[in-house]
Amino acid sequence: MILVVGGAGYIGSHLVKELVETEEVIVLDNLSTGHREAVDQRAVFVKGDLGDKEDLDMIFSSYPIKAVMHFAAYSLVGESVVEPAKYYQNNVAATLTLLQTMMKYKVKNFIFSSTAATYGIPDVEIIDETTVTSPINPYGRSKLMIEQILADFRNAYGLNYVVLRYFNAAGAHGSGEIGESHNPETHLIPIVLQQLLGTREKIAVFGSDYDTHDGTCIRDYIHVTDLANAHIRALEALLTGKKSAEVYNLGNGLGYSVKEVIETCEKVTGLKANVEMADRRAGDPARLVASSEKIFGELGWKAERNLEQIIATAWEWHQNQKF
Repeated sequence: MILVVGGAGYIGSHLVKELVETEEVIVLDNLSTGHREAVDQRAVFVKGDLGDKEDLDMIFSSYPIKAVMHFAAYSLVGESVVEPAKYYQNNVAATLTLLQTMMKYKVKNFIFSSTAATYGIPDVEIIDETTVTSPINPYGRSKLMIEQILADFRNAYGLNYVVLRYFNAAGAHGSGEIGESHNPETHLIPIVLQQLLGTREKIAVFGSDYDTHDGTCIRDYIHVTDLANAHIRALEALLTGKKSAEVYNLGNGLGYSVKEVIETCEKVTGLKANVEMADRRAGDPARLVASSEKIFGELGWKAERNLEQIIATAWEWHQNQKF
């Protein structure tokens, strides 16, 4: 059985929906940002916290857990700056409790959903796994701390792990049953689609004078189901002994500008967006794009869906949003 912590959240719920096809799954989520309705009914659901020893003891003593997949981090960069204690408590301290419980019950396989925010603002066109990690906010630092803890647990206790770093998950499941539902919403694609649906007045574009082909920032977007499949590839590599300690980037290798995202949303929906140009935001680099060459070479994974496909699935979800 596979334990998915944070399995009611956006990326976690998409992972669960794919994983239940081949594995028995138990989801642990406190529903602080996740949605019970998003969890596939074939999975066992436990409402609880990854930092609660009693919740964890109940799960590990009741179910034959063979691996843990972690999606339960807080992930708002701005919030992490004003509330760092919240981020270090949940993302680091609570995760440490989870790892200690795993060692107690001799569960040695761990998949960690990390972030390309661990790189900070790298001075390279394409970010690969050799790029120096230098996070610039508590969110990125909290994730990097866990990566370092995993390496120490590997050396001391024999923990097997794979770390996956990526930027922007986007899109919705092909079934239309689950998608991206945050409150507040901070991600570009759902913000644009909300404006096109009439639930948001306008879209602010922060900066139009960057050193890019159209002056707006370029970011890396991957369909959430592609991300889920990367996690499953990583899990298979651990369970078969192919990998025991590895870090992979997940990227599309190209990047899309803010203007390209908005224009593609308009193309998919047939609607015109109300866009307002605004000043740059402090700390926004012109380009953040990750390479997936390493994971393609070693595990055979690459992003399959392009920007138009990402937005088409997101649009279907937003038009029929259920939660």
